[in-house]
Amino acid sequence: MGFVALGNGLNACSTSEEEVVSGRKSRPVLDDNAALLKLAPHFNQQWAMAKWWEDGLAEVATYEAERVVYDKVRRFEYTLITVKEEFTPQFNVKTDTLQRPDLFPVMKVNQFCRIETDQYPYHYLTSLFFRRDEPMALHKMTTSSQEWCGNTFKAITDEGLHYLQTYNSYWDGQGSGERQLRRDVLFEDALPYTLRSLRFTRKPSFRVTVAELQQTSKASRPSYYTAQVKVEDGLAADTPEPAWRVTVALADNKQNVYWFAKKYPNVLLRQTTWDGRNLRLKSVRRYAYWKA
Repeated sequence: MGFVALGNGLNACSTSEEEVVSGRKSRPVLDDNAALLKLAPHFNQQWAMAKWWEDGLAEVATYEAERVVYDKVRRFEYTLITVKEEFTPQFNVKTDTLQRPDLFPVMKVNQFCRIETDQYPYHYLTSLFFRRDEPMALHKMTTSSQEWCGNTFKAITDEGLHYLQTYNSYWDGQGSGERQLRRDVLFEDALPYTLRSLRFTRKPSFRVTVAELQQTSKASRPSYYTAQVKVEDGLAADTPEPAWRVTVALADNKQNVYWFAKKYPNVLLRQTTWDGRNLRLKSVRRYAYWKA
């Protein structure tokens, strides 16, 4: 049996598919900050600094979602949670107390779903963290998958000159390990958040390196796309309210499209991807989901 998520070309319980970039060696990254700095004028670095995020509540957006599993389109609910937190550098996690001098604010974005199939369910949870004044540069990511074949966990942390990825998977040829990743990139998993900070009214168009989706059961080295990003007005028929349409052309025949509300905080209203990971906003509200 094989789980196929077209976005990554992977099977879950068989290794019959060749990995996208197997055997590629990591390279040291010496000055990757410069590449993202050149793109800074296209993004509002203060986007998450608004008082909107200081009410102690989380934005919980629920989507009607689709993803291809076992060669069939599966329909399910997908949840995006966005909330401000205070991080401690000692453990690089949310602090339990504010009585310490070394804290810094981050924006956390959780992406969760449960996908039912004819065989068994799949669970995905991805947590992304960004320094509050840096919506482009990922600070930390963890992502995990669980299904009857096994579980996989991947973590990506900012090491300054590069990202360090550690992983543990059930796949032959992968197992557990770590590797360096490029730092001059945007992550495909992060685009629903990062693209919210675009300076939409300028309708920018630019090229950027995008690391492929990490919300999968595999732990192979990510491939990188040289993507073309373009902002334009969305069509009225595409969304229930005025929206910006952001096209991310990853490669030939691989195009993702994101629609963001024109009014702040520019909620993701809709998403279509080349591999069939489609989202359409069902509801959004602000509340403390962690309280009973």
